[in-house]
Amino acid sequence: MAPTEIFFPVGPAVTRADVPALCADLADLLRGRGPGVVTCDVAGVTRPDVVTVEALARLGLTARRHGWRLLVRDAGPGLLRLVGLLGLTDVLFEPGRQPEQREQALGVEEVGDRGDPAG
Repeated sequence: MAPTEIFFPVGPAVTRADVPALCADLADLLRGRGPGVVTCDVAGVTRPDVVTVEALARLGLTARRHGWRLLVRDAGPGLLRLVGLLGLTDVLFEPGRQPEQREQALGVEEVGDRGDPAG
């Protein structure tokens, strides 16, 4: 049997005041259901900011509290960069998965000490 999937769009702009309502709406959708996957479509996010990332992180926590997994889909390059800068890539995106349509792969750029020869 395939896992249950719920589609939950977010965007175009999220304010700090919207975050509790978004989490409550998601909790209402998940309450009383068996485990599954919440697909959070962020293609409509026009100007991602720290509040957008906070909302996604809190939605992920809400999903986990109800035994669900949150997958973020269709993140634009700006949102991906911001999530990476905040160190939440592995929290909001499945590690090792391929970027979707509009997404760019995030990488870690290592900076070495020029005085320390590579071993």
